[in-house]
Amino acid sequence: MKKKTNIHTFLLYAILILTGTVMIYPLLWMVSATFKTNSEISSGISLLIKEPVPDGYLALTENYGGNINCIKALLNTFTFLIPKVLFTVISSMLTAYGFGRFSFPMKKFLFALLIGTMFLPDAVMAIPQFILFSRLGLVDSPLYSALVIPSVFAFDSYFVFLLVQFLKGVPKELDDAARIDGCSSFQILVYIIAPVLKPALVSCAVFQFIWTSNDFMGPLLYVNTPSKYPLSVFIRLAMDAESGFQYNRVLASALFAVIPSLTVFFCSQRSLTESITSGAVKG
Repeated sequence: MKKKTNIHTFLLYAILILTGTVMIYPLLWMVSATFKTNSEISSGISLLIKEPVPDGYLALTENYGGNINCIKALLNTFTFLIPKVLFTVISSMLTAYGFGRFSFPMKKFLFALLIGTMFLPDAVMAIPQFILFSRLGLVDSPLYSALVIPSVFAFDSYFVFLLVQFLKGVPKELDDAARIDGCSSFQILVYIIAPVLKPALVSCAVFQFIWTSNDFMGPLLYVNTPSKYPLSVFIRLAMDAESGFQYNRVLASALFAVIPSLTVFFCSQRSLTESITSGAVKG
């Protein structure tokens, strides 16, 4: 019996290692390709580097079309990324708290209408939203207002839906006990609901961080000045055939763009796996 268990464990780990290697190989190849020349990159998918060159990383600090480089593009990304994540978490939590804990006229209809917006393709919203922001003078704003303002009003209804579902698992007795102690609705939200919803709030922040970092269409529509381009648009600018297409420069920029998202994801692993029950006890 022990021998069969050891064989089963060995096969299980072998399959997991093989699957993990297949999944992570493209990322490893991208890292190695940043040190390769164009000819070596085109020759195969091996991780071995025959003639290592640092050109891809040296190009990160070089200005490229409109006084913009990879470092500045990353700073431009964080200029609207951080406020958007914060506003998304706050507005989604407030909206979910209203739908999950209060009764008001047409509540079910309004919630169904909110959830219905999840099924609208982004292309449907792009034109009317662009016309609205153009008339308000928010296009090419120095503070990236057209990219940040929607998050103030819980524009991403998926996060509201997620928090409402988590909130349904929170006992209302916690609210009643807090009210007996003299807490207001806002204090209940801050001191009781928010700690319980910590895993869901972290999930919303991580997803919004990754989605916003990878967003290409939004900055392309609402940012017209090259010096204010975020990293997602800058990588597209690096694909310039007129000055010679350098794969290592593009891949180094892409790797530079992936690192923040990977860092945030792995740093939030503990919070993502916390259960609501443990959060309620801590709260």
